[in-house]
Amino acid sequence: MLTGAIAGPVFTSPPVGSIVAAIRAVAEAGAEGVLLIVKNYTGDRLNFGLALERARGEGTKVEMVIIGDDCAFSLPKKAGRRGLCGTVLIHKIAGALAEEGKSLNEILHFVQSAATRIGTLGVSLSPCTVPGSGPTFKLAPDELELGLGIHGEAGVRRDKMKSSDDVVKVMIDHMTDPSSQSRVDLSSGDTVILVVNNLGGLSCLELQIVASSAVHCLEGRGVKIERAMVGSFMTALEMSGVSLTIMKCTPELLHLYDRETSAPAWPRISHFPVTGQTRILQCVPETTTYEEPKADTMSVQVYSRVLGCVCAALLALEEELNDLDRAAGDGDCGSTHARAAQAIQNWVNSQQIPSNPAKLLMALSQVLLEKMGGTSGALYSLFLIAAARPLQSACGPQAWASAMEDGIEAMKRFGGAEPGDRTMLDPLCAAAAVLQSLRIPGCDLMQIVSSAAQRAMEAAESTRHMIAGAGRASYIGSSSLNRPDPGAIAVAAILKAIKEGLDPGFVSSP
Repeated sequence: MLTGAIAGPVFTSPPVGSIVAAIRAVAEAGAEGVLLIVKNYTGDRLNFGLALERARGEGTKVEMVIIGDDCAFSLPKKAGRRGLCGTVLIHKIAGALAEEGKSLNEILHFVQSAATRIGTLGVSLSPCTVPGSGPTFKLAPDELELGLGIHGEAGVRRDKMKSSDDVVKVMIDHMTDPSSQSRVDLSSGDTVILVVNNLGGLSCLELQIVASSAVHCLEGRGVKIERAMVGSFMTALEMSGVSLTIMKCTPELLHLYDRETSAPAWPRISHFPVTGQTRILQCVPETTTYEEPKADTMSVQVYSRVLGCVCAALLALEEELNDLDRAAGDGDCGSTHARAAQAIQNWVNSQQIPSNPAKLLMALSQVLLEKMGGTSGALYSLFLIAAARPLQSACGPQAWASAMEDGIEAMKRFGGAEPGDRTMLDPLCAAAAVLQSLRIPGCDLMQIVSSAAQRAMEAAESTRHMIAGAGRASYIGSSSLNRPDPGAIAVAAILKAIKEGLDPGFVSSP
């Protein structure tokens, strides 16, 4: 790529003396000639032009190419189009030509032609700040600036905040507008190299979202993307913005772009087209509907009553659980459980509840996995899947005791927590210990269930005295955790609601 680069003050052309010194250094190293690649700004043209004339006066063979790839202005001013991130592609192409041994004039003419195939447009959610001074322009929180430059100057228009897909569509529409003299002539069937450039302050996540939008937008117009590069290539300090560069491709340009380079900041890019690599595989959707040839009406009624009690309890606890969660989490434990309750209510109201207990737990597992979200959703889903196994072949009291055990073991195995770690496992394990009495023939089932719910609540309350050993709370100092764990309180409330929803006729049935 480049043999030398000359730095000036922030957003200012480098001084002529520095440019001349760089030309001399390259010439003295044995270069056959020197090509100056200059972005189209008045100060750069003047200073590099002066340096070129001085170097030629010293007998050095020097040429200059001026790059203007800005698509912002439909009618460019007398100064012409500004030089933006497309200049980086010229660096790569010119460097590859030099490595192939092309003459200075051959390189000059080739890159002058290549530059006409490039267009760039920037958009930003914020200005940048030159060290020692204020922001270069002002934007409202719900605005974005279209067509700005790389020196903090404002753009050509402002829009209201839009989604990434909509912003990218606006950008590409502007870049390819047939009425614009700065357009990129892009038609269906054309092949391009795409550059998605971070103007300085975007996160990797935001940049990749914009890149995805750009790929989909171009492919939707029938354009084939031969290569795409995403990263920070030409920035404007901390500006929270992005620019898109499109270069219409030819086989020769693609060959030069793909040539190996030792330039450390050049990304490792696959030498395969982006377009055509995506495969869409249709997956069989998970179902929460289970058909039964002959449903047990009494069981369905009891399950419906129990689920109604559980949902009502969780919805009533939403604010209390959120308040408890603010001490050690992100304050959404109650909202997460309320979301689960609403999902269960919608599921119950939309179809027939299975009377088979294993099918019921499997269906609830899928509902929570899809709708509850977060770690809690995964843990509850895991518990229910494991608990369903013993109930596939039996549904008596002993099977429910085994179901509780298996569900807890799955949570411990995959969640990494143990009793005493100040988690939802504490009330679950306390209740499970009591429920082992269900294995005794002739036991008082309702009394055991009631006792299990009471022990669960006591265990949940005791978590206020525990040091967190797992979950997000384990990263918080123990002195800050003087209230019960919200997940434990939620589990205790669920077990209490199950007790209230059951009746002796159901729990004594086989």
